[in-house]
Amino acid sequence: MVALLLWVAATCAMAAQVAGVVVQVSGAMSARSPSGAVKALQAKSEVESGDTLVTAAGAYALVRFIDNSELTLKPETTVVVNQFSFDSAKPESDRAAFTLVKGGLRSVTGLLGKRSKEKFALKTPSATIGIRGTTFFLEYLTAPSSGLEPGLHVHVSAGGISIVNRAGEFRYDPGQFGFIKDDKSRPVKMFANPGMLFAPPASFGEADTLIP
Repeated sequence: MVALLLWVAATCAMAAQVAGVVVQVSGAMSARSPSGAVKALQAKSEVESGDTLVTAAGAYALVRFIDNSELTLKPETTVVVNQFSFDSAKPESDRAAFTLVKGGLRSVTGLLGKRSKEKFALKTPSATIGIRGTTFFLEYLTAPSSGLEPGLHVHVSAGGISIVNRAGEFRYDPGQFGFIKDDKSRPVKMFANPGMLFAPPASFGEADTLIP
C-alpha cells in the first residue's frame, strides 16, 4: 500500500511538472490538462507538461519555458505540450515534445535546444520538426486561408530545421519558406513568402514578423 501511494504521488508530481509560464497574452487563452480540466490563462500563469494550450480568435500568446525557449502562438491555435523536462545540471533528462494541432506559432530555441537538439520534436499532422539551433515559424491549416493551401507552412528565420515524414527527411535553412501538404508529401521549398502572416501586437516586442 505504501509503495502504491508513493507511485501515485510520483505520478501526480510528474503530471503537474511546471514547463513554463505565460509571459504575455493579448486575448483569451486556456489550458486543458490530461484529466480534461480546463483553466483560463493570463500573464504569469504556469504551463505544465501535458497541457493543451488554446488561443481564441484575435489572441496572440507568448509562453517562455524553463530553459528560456519561447513559443509565441497565433490566434486560434492549439498546441499540446506533450512533455517538457529540463534540469541545467542533468542534460540526460532533457526532453521537449510538442504537437501543433492547428494554427500557427513562432519557436525560439532555448538552452535545451542548444545542448540537446536531438531531444526536441514538434509534431504536426504533415511532419515532425527537428531543430539545429533555431528560430522558425509554423502554420498548419485544415482549410484554405488567406491564399494559403491546407497543410503545413514553414519559415526559418535563423539556424535550421529538419522535416521528417513518410517521404523522408529534409532540411530548411535561414530565409527559406516551405509547404508540406500531408505526411506522404515531399516538402516544397520557396524563397518568397507565399502568404504567411505573423504579426503580434507591438507590446510583444517581437523582432521577427511575417507580412505577406
